[in-house]
Amino acid sequence: MARLPVIKIDLSPINESNQLHSTLSNALGFPDWYGQNWDAFWDAITSLVEMPIKLELVGWSIFSERLPRDARLMRQCLTDMTIEYPDLAPEIHYLS
Repeated sequence: MARLPVIKIDLSPINESNQLHSTLSNALGFPDWYGQNWDAFWDAITSLVEMPIKLELVGWSIFSERLPRDARLMRQCLTDMTIEYPDLAPEIHYLS
């Protein structure tokens, strides 16, 4: 199956961690049994779904102010994926 060229996720309305994980799960096509935590996110992006070529995270500034811990953990997972799985990792755009 070919990777999608781009997935855009609007993070600006996100107020809670569970809302974030639900949004990520829906946008990236995680399985219904996705665990909605950062370990499960890592497992999903590295082995359960095919990530797009480009991932645009819209509203990053607002989101990272609202949920700094989740923003830091998500960025770390995506950065680690780029390092550990460069051929599978998307090009990430953190947009304001």
